[in-house]
Amino acid sequence: MSIIVNHCKQQLDAGKLALGFGVLQSRKVDIAKIAKTCGYDWLFVDLEHSAMDLDTASQICVAALDVGITPLVRVSGHEHFHAARILDNGAMGVVVPHVDTVEEARAAVDHVKFPPLGHRSMTGGLSQVSFISHGVAEQPKLINAQTMVVIMLETPTAIDNAEAIAAVDGVDVLLIGTNDLCAEMGIPGEFGHEKVAAAYDAALAAAKKHGKHVGLGGIYDEGLVTKFVAKGVRFILGGADLGFVMAAASARSAFLRSLEAS
Repeated sequence: MSIIVNHCKQQLDAGKLALGFGVLQSRKVDIAKIAKTCGYDWLFVDLEHSAMDLDTASQICVAALDVGITPLVRVSGHEHFHAARILDNGAMGVVVPHVDTVEEARAAVDHVKFPPLGHRSMTGGLSQVSFISHGVAEQPKLINAQTMVVIMLETPTAIDNAEAIAAVDGVDVLLIGTNDLCAEMGIPGEFGHEKVAAAYDAALAAAKKHGKHVGLGGIYDEGLVTKFVAKGVRFILGGADLGFVMAAASARSAFLRSLEAS
């Protein structure tokens, strides 16, 4: 079938982990195949914190479709065109940052989903269906079913509203931006703090009640990640290209420098 299946969504629906690979520094389409080969399920193409332009992000997204890794894009704002343009050009979902209220969550769904679930503008040939037309009545249904809405909770207000946000039809994932959340709580970098644990517990309870998923972002300590997975987190941002390169390159140079002393 010409419609490309959302592998990340499949993983979550099956109760499995969905592992994300962040793209901030990479600008070539090769990164999609590299991430897939390394065992990841979805790309986190970051247009909030990188200088990447829309055309480059689109090319990476379309490449991802062909290798079976789901391209999700974090947009840089809440205006409808941020979601619409990247969805029309290869993305299979949008990550919306800094969502504090149920109204903002509803607006995000409005921008991502075609009618009747939302108000995304109808368009022509799309890479998500291999540019094959399925008819104006059927194609929006097919694409809606495979397109994800990931809402980022990054403040205490957002955590307080987690249940109302999770109840919004069309929201798939509540992704906790732990770095920003800690900063907003006045405990920057304290990922093991009881307030962080309480925030995840609140989001997990809300998600379970409404059949949604919780995502983990910004935490890379293996002990903490293990704890949150045991609690029920399944959507995990495993790291980003810059961090992966820095870690591997630093370890290699440390080894090579050690040879000078031997």
